[in-house]
Amino acid sequence: MANLQTPKFKTKEFLIEHIESIMAFYHPHCIDNDAGGFFQHFRDDGSIYDSETKHLVSSTRFIFNYSIAAILFDSKEYLDAARHGIDYLRNSHLNKSSGGYAWTMKGKVVDDSTNYCYGLAFVLLAYSTAYKAGIDESKDYIDETFELMEKYFWSKEHELYSDEISADWSNVSKYRGQNANMHSCEALISAFEATNEQKYLDRAHLIANNICNKQASLADELIWEHYDSNWQIDWTYNKDRPDDLFRPWGFQVGHLTEWAKLLVILERYIDEEWLIPRAVKLFDDAVEMGWDEKSGGLVYGFAPNGDVCDSDKYFWVQAESLAAAALLAQRMNDEYYWKWYDRIWTYSWNHMIDQKYG
Repeated sequence: MANLQTPKFKTKEFLIEHIESIMAFYHPHCIDNDAGGFFQHFRDDGSIYDSETKHLVSSTRFIFNYSIAAILFDSKEYLDAARHGIDYLRNSHLNKSSGGYAWTMKGKVVDDSTNYCYGLAFVLLAYSTAYKAGIDESKDYIDETFELMEKYFWSKEHELYSDEISADWSNVSKYRGQNANMHSCEALISAFEATNEQKYLDRAHLIANNICNKQASLADELIWEHYDSNWQIDWTYNKDRPDDLFRPWGFQVGHLTEWAKLLVILERYIDEEWLIPRAVKLFDDAVEMGWDEKSGGLVYGFAPNGDVCDSDKYFWVQAESLAAAALLAQRMNDEYYWKWYDRIWTYSWNHMIDQKYG
């Protein structure tokens, strides 16, 4: 990429080239032709350091990436790789007797069979994106996954999904989290886009309203991560672990901007006045509280009093935030958000993207 000036970050040419470079880093040597699925643990030079461990979230995200790439580049090779991923999902992660999906695998052997709504959200996203790409059998899997989540995770009382259930479905954790619901909302939007079935959009809308309005009203209009079984805020859960990978304490900057992104997408299909103002508020609060004025980049999390509780910079926080900025810039026709897009991209390009290996 010869010209690295900030304005190039907005061009289709730059974005396509960057996507190609990411795909080239993984493809085709990420494909595990022996155990199935994809290798998931790479050094910065692309070499594999763990060929056995496979996480449900990564197994499904590979399917998502390959499906999107198949659409974008009209590539049968990428589409075949997505099918390869679905085969592993169906034949290894999926427990065909219980209907659940193993959280982690060691090759073809189940390592952790706990059922997580967070994981199923990505299963639903994988199937819906694969169906968009032309893998027709995935349509049935979309509905199958939705009904599985409906049967075991959905609470009619609280109109949100629970988080964690034992492998045999007998023990439901008392923990409730917004993260699983956010990613369920994302997957349900994708399912609606893929199938045009209204039930998926209705459910995505219901979750968004309950998290971004009802639950946010408990936290000064921001979105707290952790709740008890009655969806009351648990301010102390993981307070000593603000850097936890899946359940960090504090307001999560990347989740605030991710919700902003999802609300803008929802507004394409649902005409409700609250969606864009909430998206704007969530994004603006996130970057105001989360931007590191000294070193650049968006931090991981901040405490209820506004103090940064984890100053580390994660790639996904920057990625979700620049995507939200782009969508808001387009929707609002406001240069303010393009400036944030360029600002976050510039930090990411200078500090996070490996210019040597890709």
